[in-house]
Amino acid sequence: MKPPVKKVAILQSNYIPWKGYFDIIGMVDEFIIYDEVQYTKNDWRNRNKIKTPSGLQWITVPVYQKSLQQKISETEISNHKWGVKGWNSIKANYTKAPYFKTHSLPFEEFYCTVKSMRLSEINVALIKLICDQLGIPTLITNSGDYSLTGDPTEKLINLCKQAGSSSYLSGPAAKNYLREDLFKQEGIEIKWMDYEGYPEYPQLYPPFQHGVSIIDLLFNTGPGSLRYMKYSKQ
Repeated sequence: MKPPVKKVAILQSNYIPWKGYFDIIGMVDEFIIYDEVQYTKNDWRNRNKIKTPSGLQWITVPVYQKSLQQKISETEISNHKWGVKGWNSIKANYTKAPYFKTHSLPFEEFYCTVKSMRLSEINVALIKLICDQLGIPTLITNSGDYSLTGDPTEKLINLCKQAGSSSYLSGPAAKNYLREDLFKQEGIEIKWMDYEGYPEYPQLYPPFQHGVSIIDLLFNTGPGSLRYMKYSKQ
């Protein structure tokens, strides 16, 4: 009998990402945080959207961008009081959500006590906290713990090989640049994440919006969150 194929996904860390990000985590055996790459301004690395009575609102982790070559792993926080401000914004807009009290305590403890001044460390800590709240058991590791060699596609292939994986799950945007032929040459199958067909869930402040932080789903549906995700249906 052949051993089961180990599945891996490799993505940059995002700040309290949307449900699709956590579906990718849930669908693999190892999720590698790939923060040894360039930090991009006005992206999902340090901000995300939540629902409010007046519409969508960005919540942001303030950071320094000292150079265009700066890596995500090198990006530092520019205001040490960001955590309390961020939590107050989340609390103000989700306190009436049905499962806010059920899930709020670990978030409040994190935001009000966080000491790290590194964006990557903050993102990873929150991603792990949310996985715990959702019951997603996937191993989360860091690309910095592996050897990163080659061009962008070769680095991903080498990460898969070092992790002992022959199955790589990628977000659909990578179709624009990923060299699939190299994966095939190395015997690594690429699978593409499909973000279509998500069902709507009970959400505060209509109209319904899919592209918001996972905390919106968690605070609104609690233990039923996975029913509205693809991870539980694979």
